[in-house]
This record gives sequence, C-alpha cells and structure tokens, in this order.
Amino acid sequence: MVDWAVARNTMKRLQEYCKNLFTPKVFPSFGGGREPLPTITYTMEALNSILLTRLTRFNLSELAELYKRAGSATAVIEHKRDIREILPEASTHLIQALKDIDSLREWAEQELEYDRLHHIEPICMNDERYPQRLKECPDAPIQLYYLGNADLNNRHVINIIGTRHCTTYGQDIIRSFVRELKALCPDVLIFSGLAYGVDIHAHRSALENGFETIGVLAHGLDDIYPRGHRDTALKMIEQGGLLSEYTTHTQPVARNFVQRNRIVAGCADATILVESAAKGGGLITCSIARSYGREVFAFPGSVHSDYSEGCNNLIRDNGAALITSATDFVKTMGWDEDIKLGQAQQRGIERTLFPDLSSEEEAIVRVLAKNNDLQINLLSIQANIPISRLTGLLFTLEMKGVIRAMAGGCYHLLA
Repeated sequence: MVDWAVARNTMKRLQEYCKNLFTPKVFPSFGGGREPLPTITYTMEALNSILLTRLTRFNLSELAELYKRAGSATAVIEHKRDIREILPEASTHLIQALKDIDSLREWAEQELEYDRLHHIEPICMNDERYPQRLKECPDAPIQLYYLGNADLNNRHVINIIGTRHCTTYGQDIIRSFVRELKALCPDVLIFSGLAYGVDIHAHRSALENGFETIGVLAHGLDDIYPRGHRDTALKMIEQGGLLSEYTTHTQPVARNFVQRNRIVAGCADATILVESAAKGGGLITCSIARSYGREVFAFPGSVHSDYSEGCNNLIRDNGAALITSATDFVKTMGWDEDIKLGQAQQRGIERTLFPDLSSEEEAIVRVLAKNNDLQINLLSIQANIPISRLTGLLFTLEMKGVIRAMAGGCYHLLA
C-alpha cells in the first residue's frame, strides 16, 4: 500500500528542489554595490502586466489584441468583469481567468520586488523601451524582463541563428560575417538565443567585435541555461543584455524554446540562418520571421553536410535569400546607403529648402504626412513601393533633408 504521508513529503521536497534550481546563482551580485532601484520605477502598470502574463496558456494573439485595444494592462484589469466591451470575441476561458486574476496579486507583487532588488527591468508593451518591431507582431508578449544596457530599438537589428551542432565551417562563417559587418555597418544590435552552437558563437563574436548583443532566454532571469554560458551572459549584460518574457523560477522546458523564437524573429529587421539540419528550431524561427514580413537570409553549404541541408533547402524553396558575406547582406538590406549618408552628414550637407521630389518621393512624403514615424515595412505597403526600391528613395530623401531615420527603423517627416 502507498504511504500517502510519505508520498506528500517526497513531493514537497521535490518541489522545493526544483524551485531551488532557479535561485539567483548566476547574478548574485549583479549591480553589487548598487542600490536596489527605487520602487517608484516599478509602476502599477508593470504589476498588472505581470498579472496578465499568467494568462499565457491562452491564445497569445488574443491576449496581445486585448492589451492593444484596451491600451494598457491596467485598463484590462479595470474591465475584467466586462471584458467583451473591449474585445467582443474574447473566449470564455479568458473571461473566467480574468475574473479570478486578483488571487495572483500577491505573487505578482513578489515578482516585482525581486525584479527591483536585482535590477531587472519589467518592460510593458506600451513602454517606449519595448522593442517596437516586436510590438507590430500579432502574438507579441505583453511583458518583457530585461537585464542590460542596449537600446532594444536600435536603428539596425539582426538575429543570427542555427543549429546547436555548429561545425567548424559554421563557426568560421560567423566569425568572418560579424567581423566584416563591423567594418561595413558598425551600428548593429545582434540577437540570438544563448543556446549551444550557432547562438553562443554569434554572441561571442559580437562581443569580440564590439557589437552589443541580446540573448533571448527561455526561462526567467534569475538563472542561466546552459550553465556553461554564464560568463558570456555576464559580459552581455554590460555590452547588450538578456531578455525574457518569463518570470523568475520559470524552468527552461522545451515549449519555452519554441515560443521564445518569435521574440528572436520579431525584434529584428532580418534573420540570418548559418547552419541547420533538415529540421530544427532555426527553420522555425525563419518561418516566423517570414510571417512577420521580415527579411530572411541563409548561408549555403555542402550538399553532403547534414547541417547545411536546412539552409540549402530553404534557399532552393525561396524561403531565404542566399548570402556568402556581410557585403551581400548589407547591400541587400540597403544599409550601405546609411553609411554613405553618415559620411555625407559629417561633411556638412544642409537641407535643401525646396527639394525637387520625384513622384515616388512625393508618395512617401504623403504617407508620412498622414501617418508619421512609420517603419519601412508599413511604409512600403502604404506607399506601394517595394522595399528594395524604397530603401534608396529614403536615402535620397534623407540627403535632401526631408525625412529623418528614427530608432526602431522608423522614418520621420521633418516639418
């Protein structure tokens, strides 16, 4: 017969053991010598956003849409009894969960206090620090947690991803690509997932070449998985950062890695696949990036290499553009024009008071006059100009002093 008292005690010890796996071992003194952040920086909106994150077992797109329509987590909580006034199509499960959400408030307060003590920044979707590229995605997380100092809305953002079984060939590609990219376009923020293989080599190459780099984690920021990447993670906090949608004590279970791929894809202008088998997480990220309307690139490899099969297939099926160097990438993205602009601005180019505009340039100006500060993807759609053509036109308009590139890849029409 089962001794249920012994079984309960065993289960309790097991739960405590699992909890202790994620005590703050990695960053025990992050900010050591620094005072905890003032409580005032951790607002009621942050608290309510944390509460809503406990509803992630529901459709992510539904929760993001609810947040966007309400305008804030606080507004969602205030309307928890009549949520269909905001989102008529809200599911029954979501409505019931919202009614019971106050039972989680003590847990959310504890989470917020832990964040404050350990300099973890909770970033709500309506916060200006939130990655604006990610905010455009239908299933964007309504809350992020951030340790770092990089601007998540840097003008140029890429991710470098691929297999966890990165070969010598893949490592050589990463090193040469990042080194060349630094010479061609030094203002780039590099995302990856801090996993084994391509991810960790991308982060380390970024650090070595002076790039800021962001690791998107599949667990809370109170620990690091894999443990062998802790030293690199600590360097990234000072030269980039760590980002997660998960609260503390969240374990790195398999489904979290798949789910975090959408953040890796959504935060970037372009996804770069270095190596991949015929199936793998890198291909999932590429698929997500394409669904978001982002550029996808892949390095080809030998037809006899298992870890180039996914890249080769993706290129063959037009799922990714073929690149062999950073020069290919920068030209395709139109970022070489940014360099020319910067050089021209250093030489003191002044705004043309009455610039002669082409019909396409006028179309861009009309769109921005109606809806200013648009990202290039939206601008391309509204002006009906392909991105490949649009990048050159935007460069010309910048040279004429008509528009200005803003953080997050947005373009602003100057008065």
